[in-house]
Amino acid sequence: MKYDIFQTLGVALLVLGGQGAIRQLVDHDNAGLLGRLPGGFAASITVYVVAVAIGAAVAGWARGKAKAIGQRS
Repeated sequence: MKYDIFQTLGVALLVLGGQGAIRQLVDHDNAGLLGRLPGGFAASITVYVVAVAIGAAVAGWARGKAKAIGQRS
């Protein structure tokens, strides 16, 4: 159950970061959730890419742990 929550949160972070980065690349002036972040385009795209990487790592880690204890096949 604990790993299901971590996997869900990881995938949510992956999706939010991915869609934010794509939106930022298509329209440089539309920073979305990070509109108030100082640093402009470079800072916001960096945060979105880091969110994607952390989300993928957390989701993968949770999937591996759940598989190791027999919750996943």
